[in-house]
Amino acid sequence: MIEAVIVDDEIKALQSLSWELTNFSDEIHVIASFTDPFEALSYLELHRPDCLFLDIEMPTMDGFQFIQKIKNKDFPVVITTAYNQYAIKALKNEAIDYLLKPIDTDDLKDTIVKIKKFNARNYTADRLEKLLLNFNSQSSHKKITFNTDGKLIFLEANDILYAESDGNYSTIFLTDGQKIVLTKKLKEVNELLPSDSFFRIHNSYVINLSKIKEFLKTDGYVVLSSNHKIPVSRQKKSGFLDMF
Repeated sequence: MIEAVIVDDEIKALQSLSWELTNFSDEIHVIASFTDPFEALSYLELHRPDCLFLDIEMPTMDGFQFIQKIKNKDFPVVITTAYNQYAIKALKNEAIDYLLKPIDTDDLKDTIVKIKKFNARNYTADRLEKLLLNFNSQSSHKKITFNTDGKLIFLEANDILYAESDGNYSTIFLTDGQKIVLTKKLKEVNELLPSDSFFRIHNSYVINLSKIKEFLKTDGYVVLSSNHKIPVSRQKKSGFLDMF
C-alpha cells in the first residue's frame, strides 16, 4: 500500500485527485491533503509518506519552491499541473514524474510503477546503510562515520587534520590533502568526533590533537603537522591547555 500526501491550493482539484487516487485501486491510500503549503511542510517534518503529489501553481508558494524547502525529501514527488511546459523543470527539480490535469488513468498507472520502483531502490539502500553502520559499530576498530550527499564516508581519526565551519556547512581536511564538504554545522561534526582526540579550539575550527606540531602562545595559534596555522580563541584557550 502506497501512502500518499497531496498538496494543492484548489480544494476542488485536491478533492478530485484524492478521489482519483483512492478509487484508482487498493494500491494507494491518501493519508493527508493540504491546500496550505506551509501546513504541508510542517506535516512533512514529522511524517514520511511513500509519495507526494504536488501542484505547481500555488499563490503563496509554488511547487518548485516547496520542493526546495522540504528538509528530508527521501520520498518520490509527482508534480500535478495543467501546464505541460513545467514537465522538464519538474524533473530537474527531482520530481520522478508529472501528471497533467485532468489526470489520465493510464498516466496514473505509469506513475504508480515509477513510485514503486523508487521506493524499492530506497528500501534496499536503507537496508544496506543500516548493515554498514551496524558492522562499523560492532567492529573492534571503529571508524568515524559521516553521512553526506547520499553516501556514507568512513574515516580513520588519524586521517583527519581538522574541520572548519562555513555556516551551515563544514569542511574536513585530511592528511592526504583531500577535502570533504559536509552539509552539517561544525557543532554536529564535533559531536561525531571522539572527544579524547579532537578539540574545538575556535568557533570555526575543530582540530585533531595528535596533529599539533607547535603552539604559538603569543600569537594564539597552533601549527599542525601539515603546517596549517589554526587560531585558538581566548574562550577556548584555557580548556585547550587543560587537555595536555
